Amino acid sequence: MTSRRAFLATVGAAALAGCAPAGKAALPPGELLGMNHTLGHRLRDGGLPPASETRRTGVLIVGGGISGLAAGWWLARQGRDDFTILEMEVEPGGNSRGGQSPLVAYPWGAHYLLLPGREAEYVRALLAELGVLQGDPAALRPTYDERYLCAMPQERIYRNGLWEEGLLPQRGLSVEERGQQQRFHARMAELKQARGGDGRRLFAIPMALSSRDATWRALDRLSFRQWLLDNGFTAPTLHWLANYACRDDYGTDYAQTSAWAGLHYFASRQGEAANAAPDTVLTAPDGNAWLARGLAAAAGERIVCGALVGRLEESKAAITADVLIGERVVRYEAWQLVWAAPLFVLPRVWAAMPGELRTAALAGDYAPWLTANLHLAGWPEERYGAPPAWDNVFYDSPGLGYVTATHQLIRRHLPGTVFTYYRALHDVTPAEGRRLLRDTPRMAWAEGILSELERVHPDIRQRVTRLDVFRNGHAMRRPVPGSLFGGGRALLAGFRHPRLKLAHADLSGFSLFEEAQYRGVLAAQACLG
Repeated sequence: MTSRRAFLATVGAAALAGCAPAGKAALPPGELLGMNHTLGHRLRDGGLPPASETRRTGVLIVGGGISGLAAGWWLARQGRDDFTILEMEVEPGGNSRGGQSPLVAYPWGAHYLLLPGREAEYVRALLAELGVLQGDPAALRPTYDERYLCAMPQERIYRNGLWEEGLLPQRGLSVEERGQQQRFHARMAELKQARGGDGRRLFAIPMALSSRDATWRALDRLSFRQWLLDNGFTAPTLHWLANYACRDDYGTDYAQTSAWAGLHYFASRQGEAANAAPDTVLTAPDGNAWLARGLAAAAGERIVCGALVGRLEESKAAITADVLIGERVVRYEAWQLVWAAPLFVLPRVWAAMPGELRTAALAGDYAPWLTANLHLAGWPEERYGAPPAWDNVFYDSPGLGYVTATHQLIRRHLPGTVFTYYRALHDVTPAEGRRLLRDTPRMAWAEGILSELERVHPDIRQRVTRLDVFRNGHAMRRPVPGSLFGGGRALLAGFRHPRLKLAHADLSGFSLFEEAQYRGVLAAQACLG
């Protein structure tokens, strides 16, 4: 049962039956989690009561994801402590949050960081501050703390009943297909070094530092699938890899992804290390949660969670935000405000938002996403082939695969582990994906996930002691063709206001840690300026 139809059929059958199919082990206990829909619907429905209290702060940061935390981090680095961060959820971190079991920490979302190139100077500054980057942050090949360099083997792929090392299948391919793979790798190596007419790299992280050469930006009008075909890449394994990359980073099918964004995935990875291969990633048992904590430490008690901003108003002297905290509405008065929440929410709370800007904010298309954490009492049975890796990818499957939380702790011989399973709902419309996330019970998702995983690990039902499912209906902005350089995103990224600054990965058009941090720092710098 490998297709989307089979997966959804399994989910639907489990929902109707209310339990595991006959002959299967009972479904493990767990929770159905997600973003705070109750508060979100309160915002949608409107009608906040009048404020009962007023608080004052220099800079009010709305959103405690990576962008908001990065804005606070930068302000604190510059000696400013007169800021407050408001977060709707019960804890900050956004897509980089993690969890903790008695055995090990584990991710709920983003789970790795690329080795940062020189353009990603704010990422390098943070890593140096946390002691992970050692020595000069501006070095071409810095040294990194080996505890955060992903342990080997880093990744493997399950295809035709066997595991293979790496992400691109090699077993049983024709000479022609292998030749296309080599040509693709050579082309990506060229693009990594290539520069546009303005002297900038064609594809950089952060994306705003990439070349503005119109010839290359025109790739945004194509889909990544079309670019492959136009350049003579027809090999099934290459098309699978391109689609996997877009599903993994953007939650979007490669036929619906901007070719510029698709190429950015491969050609922007230019970081190097003195003590690791260039394709090594930085990770921890709880994914990127350690990075979120590092940023949040600068804000300390200035983070207010469970806070829903319902109204924004501006005056000559201040900008005010009416905020629902529990059952009370608190009015915050600030000299400046950083909007670091998803941009599609802003028109709901800022009545005076300019019309063209409002249209651009509402035009964004967001990918629905599903994550599950499977707590295992012991290691499940393995199929043949490459040994267990950190990232375990499925070739012909609706899910992306899973990462293993204990991989960085491999020397500790722990009695069990946690598998974090990822599934982008890329094969239905975003609206249908959100409906599925809203209406499908946990037991149905659990049955679909276990049915998929037991193709690879036949005894996994007997090993899983708990299975929690996390839903994110607006996980990331989708870089569909024409969305990056077609006007709306650029309008938002270039918006200037004396009191209100925008900061979110939405301004980059896709969701990466580096992009979110960059936008947060830029907003903080605008406040300071």
